[in-house]
Amino acid sequence: MKKVVVVDYDPAWPAVFDRLRDQVWPVVQDIAISIEHIGSTSVPGLASKSIIDLSIVTPSDAEVPLTIERLVTLGYIHRGNLGIEGREAFKQPDGLPRHHLYLCPQSSLGLKNPLALRDYLRTHPDIAQAYGDLKKQLADQFPHDIDSYVEGKTDFIMGILRQQGFSQEQCAVIDQVNRIQK
Repeated sequence: MKKVVVVDYDPAWPAVFDRLRDQVWPVVQDIAISIEHIGSTSVPGLASKSIIDLSIVTPSDAEVPLTIERLVTLGYIHRGNLGIEGREAFKQPDGLPRHHLYLCPQSSLGLKNPLALRDYLRTHPDIAQAYGDLKKQLADQFPHDIDSYVEGKTDFIMGILRQQGFSQEQCAVIDQVNRIQK
């Protein structure tokens, strides 16, 4: 069983994201809008598990199949949506820094929720600090129970999203995302 490990913010995380993005972007640049750094490693000063989250953004659902085909050429293995409509997940190729790669149309809640959370935490360092403290506490409390760790973060995250105008139903998507990103 993997141990839940939350570490202090590492200023190298943006460079790791850049390196990963730079490997993926050439094969999708003609069909994607951007590659976004999402998740806790994208928020300066925020404690996190040391896993970079990236989301390739396409204009619509129409570009998703071709983007999947292109990512396979880089060694990514398509895992489907893992229960999150509008978000495709991939297993990373060997030899790269640990990361989660996703593919989302720009209108997808699977993209909108993590971007809203990221942007809020980036502009509210006091809340980001409180969130990081909570994550460390939960990792200490549940070092071998990822489900309890994730559950312990849910109310905090949902509170931010509701404050940002997301409905209860829309917030539920981020809860599903957190459960899958174990």
